[in-house]
Amino acid sequence: MKVLLQRVSRASVTVDREVVGAIGRGLLLFVGVEREDAESEAEAAVEKVAGLRVFSDDEGKMNLSVGEVGGGVLVVSQFTLAGSLRKGRRPSFERAAEPARAAELVEAVASGLEGKGLEVARGRFAADMKVELLNDGPVTFLLELPLGPRRQA
Repeated sequence: MKVLLQRVSRASVTVDREVVGAIGRGLLLFVGVEREDAESEAEAAVEKVAGLRVFSDDEGKMNLSVGEVGGGVLVVSQFTLAGSLRKGRRPSFERAAEPARAAELVEAVASGLEGKGLEVARGRFAADMKVELLNDGPVTFLLELPLGPRRQA
């Protein structure tokens, strides 16, 4: 699983001219699910994101989590994160999870974050989404899961 995480001042997802998810200050998560991913990756993503200290404290240091600043989280499925650009000029998506499985794990991330008491908005899985954001910083991180041996291979 790959999670592209951006600290935002605001973010929204529009589908067919309808805003389906929006947050103010918080985190925008683009979640890409790979074939080998399981619930354990979703759980690890929830723990990492909920506790990640990427918001500035009174001294300007990244020392506060999204919950500590009262921020929201916008979770957007992003299968292209599972793509590879290693060969040729056309991306390969052979590592991407099957859509039904990917939808389950993206929802597990969103639901898990809600279980941590966070305000969570969602994109719409497999839809043609228009994502608007105002990156704050800019602050952008790529979280790759699992953090252990499988990712290192």
